[in-house]
Amino acid sequence: MELTSKQRAQLRGLASVSDTIVQIGKDGITDAVIQSVKDALKARELIKCKVLESSMLTPREACTALCEACRAEPVQVIGTKFVIFKRNENDPKIELVKKKKK
Repeated sequence: MELTSKQRAQLRGLASVSDTIVQIGKDGITDAVIQSVKDALKARELIKCKVLESSMLTPREACTALCEACRAEPVQVIGTKFVIFKRNENDPKIELVKKKKK
């Protein structure tokens, strides 16, 4: 599911008031990190992550790798933090703005 710019803006607004849930350190993206991200996405749909200075990954690289591993959508990468989104098909918690029909 590709996000539109309006949907990204909506998700950025929601993420601005949420806390950082996942921190990526010097070990990078391990199986444990991937599993915790999957669990958090299932529970919340929208999570904010931080890449610590000790990490060898840039925030963009970490965001891309986690999105591929979890089949999630990147929302925003800014500074050392990034936000990712994945809709919970069984129990959706965030109602996205609708796409306009042409």
